[in-house]
Amino acid sequence: MASAVPVAPVAPGAVLLAGIVGSTAYGFAHAGSDIDRLGLFATPTEELHGLHRPAESHVTTRPDATLHEAAKWCRLALSCNPTASELVWLPDDLYETRTPLGDELIGIRSSFLSAPAVRNAYLGYADQQFRKLLTRDTTDAAARRRAAKHARHLVRLVEQAVHLHETGTNLVRLPDPERIRDLGERIADDPDAARPVLVAAADRLDRPGVLPAAPDQRPAEAWLRRVRAAHYAPPPAPPAPGESLQSTGGPLGPTG
Repeated sequence: MASAVPVAPVAPGAVLLAGIVGSTAYGFAHAGSDIDRLGLFATPTEELHGLHRPAESHVTTRPDATLHEAAKWCRLALSCNPTASELVWLPDDLYETRTPLGDELIGIRSSFLSAPAVRNAYLGYADQQFRKLLTRDTTDAAARRRAAKHARHLVRLVEQAVHLHETGTNLVRLPDPERIRDLGERIADDPDAARPVLVAAADRLDRPGVLPAAPDQRPAEAWLRRVRAAHYAPPPAPPAPGESLQSTGGPLGPTG
């Protein structure tokens, strides 16, 4: 299924998969919340043959949208980057662009997962949120709101990590976002309340889970090669015998 709704920014290539992510996807959004979009695109294959590689990411604000080139997205997903990875785990109603190649990518999403990468990426991002909490002056109203946002995402990240580790599926749409919102408010007022949350998650992630020790890169490699084949425009055919050749440069001098 391909939606008529375009994703911004417009990439210099074909958008294969795109949807609404962030707070809207998690269930945290409220009236006035920004809508974040994420997608991936295929650069025309012939543009990868020159001296300079085209940009691998395109980002805009107002609207807030990020598009990653297909190869870059695969590298991010193989490291279990939480933000990039959720693109292939969205509820169906949040996709705005789906193509056959995008659906193929959704079909191989589990092959990108590995236990060490989930632990490192998700706990690493959660720890970043915790360190931001420790530097916020919550006596300022705007800073207090940002602290609550950091706290919500800290809790979200550790719960998603544990769910991934124990079930092999990424829970993007949270079943009880209000509980996480309430816990985030308490942590914003007392950042030390996050410490047992982080410790408990680390303990569960240290136990045996269902994820492999390393991702299986073969499905991603095969998929990316299909993307390159599908988006390759062959060069013009050479002139037929007897046709004159038109020079694209100056006259050639002696070669010897």
